[in-house]
Amino acid sequence: MGRILAIDYGAKRTGIAVTDSLQIIAGGLTTVNTSQLLVFLKNYIAKEEVDCIVIGMPMTMKGDPSENACRTKRFIKILTQEFPCKPIVQYDERFTSALAHRAMIDSGIGKKARQNKALVDEISATIILQSYMEEKRNKNI
Repeated sequence: MGRILAIDYGAKRTGIAVTDSLQIIAGGLTTVNTSQLLVFLKNYIAKEEVDCIVIGMPMTMKGDPSENACRTKRFIKILTQEFPCKPIVQYDERFTSALAHRAMIDSGIGKKARQNKALVDEISATIILQSYMEEKRNKNI
């Protein structure tokens, strides 16, 4: 069984999270400059077995795609071309940044470290992945 990889796609930085090989635990992997994301993914997928890619889809409070959704959808097209055999799942990412900040506060991370946007992006990707996994388990997908 391969890993599930999650992406919190951003204009400048992208947070990445993965599961363990049994798809039980979600964990933050890294944050990369978005301009280097495709190269990073190609290298990672060449080394690790990845069953599925989950990408956070930016949505408004009403459930409509946000301004950033167009950029994310363009990247999904590129992913589909580069990895045609990998399922790519779009997952609602509303509130993930707020949840990431809350998780950082609750875990005792200091104020200065909480200003690290790369860490917020990585934690957001982890939250997207964990939420996807929980929904998958509940629906037996």
